[in-house]
Amino acid sequence: MVCMETTYRVEGMSCMHCVKQVTEEVGKIPGVKVLGLSLEDGILTVESDEPVDLAAVEAAADEAGDYTVHPV
Repeated sequence: MVCMETTYRVEGMSCMHCVKQVTEEVGKIPGVKVLGLSLEDGILTVESDEPVDLAAVEAAADEAGDYTVHPV
């Protein structure tokens, strides 16, 4: 399978605990393999075998806390 990489901007994070919460919740989305999330620039990188639904990423960020996700 081809590995896909998708990038999002996450708003509302203020500390490494925020990063951990968002990473854990997005990591629960089926098909997500690798996550990278930078507190400094708010960039979330998701690697997966298939496209990840934006609504699933938004729901995961909402579950993690008061965070907003936008595709980059």
